[in-house]
Amino acid sequence: MRFDVTFRVAVVGAGPAGIYASDILSRALPGTSIDLFDRLPAPYGLVRYGVAPDHPRIKAIVGALDKILARGDIRLLGNVEIGDAENGLSVEELGEYYDAVVVATGAIRDAELPVPGIDLPGSYGAADFVSWYDAHPDYPRTWPLEAKEIAVIGAGNVALDVARMLAKHPRDLATTEIPEQVMAGLEASPVTDVHVFARRGPAQAKFSPLELRELGHVPDVDVLVYAEDFQFDEGSEAAMASSNQTKQVVATLMDWALVDPSESTASRRIHLHFLHRPVEVLGEVGPDGVTRVSGLRTERTELVGDGTARGTGELVDTPVQAVYRAVGYFGSPVAGLPFDALRGVIPNDGGRVLDDDGGHIPGVYATGWIKRGPVGLIGSTKSDAQETIRNLVEDLTAGRALPGVRAVADDDVVSALEDRGVPVIRWEGWELLQAHERALGAEHGRERVKVTSRAEMTDISRGARV
Repeated sequence: MRFDVTFRVAVVGAGPAGIYASDILSRALPGTSIDLFDRLPAPYGLVRYGVAPDHPRIKAIVGALDKILARGDIRLLGNVEIGDAENGLSVEELGEYYDAVVVATGAIRDAELPVPGIDLPGSYGAADFVSWYDAHPDYPRTWPLEAKEIAVIGAGNVALDVARMLAKHPRDLATTEIPEQVMAGLEASPVTDVHVFARRGPAQAKFSPLELRELGHVPDVDVLVYAEDFQFDEGSEAAMASSNQTKQVVATLMDWALVDPSESTASRRIHLHFLHRPVEVLGEVGPDGVTRVSGLRTERTELVGDGTARGTGELVDTPVQAVYRAVGYFGSPVAGLPFDALRGVIPNDGGRVLDDDGGHIPGVYATGWIKRGPVGLIGSTKSDAQETIRNLVEDLTAGRALPGVRAVADDDVVSALEDRGVPVIRWEGWELLQAHERALGAEHGRERVKVTSRAEMTDISRGARV
């Protein structure tokens, strides 16, 4: 294998998938020029904009990603949209500047839940709510928190995050990086009960043990689990026998199920319901003539032996005034590249992006959730990137690259973007924004307070405001 040729590679998406892919590539092909693009002024993707602010362990992940980018061998180019020639670069144009492109745009949309009433006012996607409380610059600064009783549909960590953030008293978030407008919105919430619904049993829940235990330590919030929702089949027994995490989750839930509900004295409650399949979001016409969410209808289910569930025909109506679906994330297409609209991924073979006929598009690769779907954590992301970069290196060293005559000068692409009026954010700009957010936090005894306006983020990063 030859390492004497300098290649230029664009990586699209500065979340963990894109950063790990860039890091692995820089080590696999020393001397390669790597540009890491992101459509936002700030890097780190869902680590910054998809994790609840009361998860301090995420700081360690940010610190590790910071160290990779601070080395200087990977050039961060934020505020640039790939696939949009007006606000960045089209995919076709990349061949003028790069030998290859790795798409790591992740999955940020809510997966659909096709049940009647899901589009009623008062029904929301969990990803949208997370983006609001994490101060994503492309989302509104306000959120309608008017419901006393809320349903959350899902059995994963996002569902737990949403339930906890809805039920938690804002004063217990005061030391986090949560923005003031989010604090104000949560303060005004009249919520008393949050109901989380899972269609299968406790042994099939996708909660992590740590995430679940954290739910039991939220001040003035009781967690209620119901004994009638416990059912174990052979598949459940096998899952507990093969996974210590599953065993811990079930043990925690069983401990809560043994607590007498009459001992619930907190002002807010989180109810965990198992063996409930959502079948309809119920609506009621208000005084203004608008039909809004008034309840969630679920069907009781039963396990059939292999861990899957079937309906029993028994319907249960739970009065709620808001419904949040946390049934998974879904990828978004990149203009100019193929997209599998059913799976929400870019079609690929080991990271090599495939055209409509199943052939590899020269020089185009995918990694992370846009490659494999929204499953797996950081460890999966690293191994995923290794596979993609291994194939990229093999192709580049064999002469298989993007079509086009690439530019020689590294600054050509930045000059082209600036000429289009795209305010590119580099690593030094991100450091300015970080320093500004930490200064805002220091004023209130917090580590940081996020800047929420894209324009303000851009101005600070480019030195227009300090």
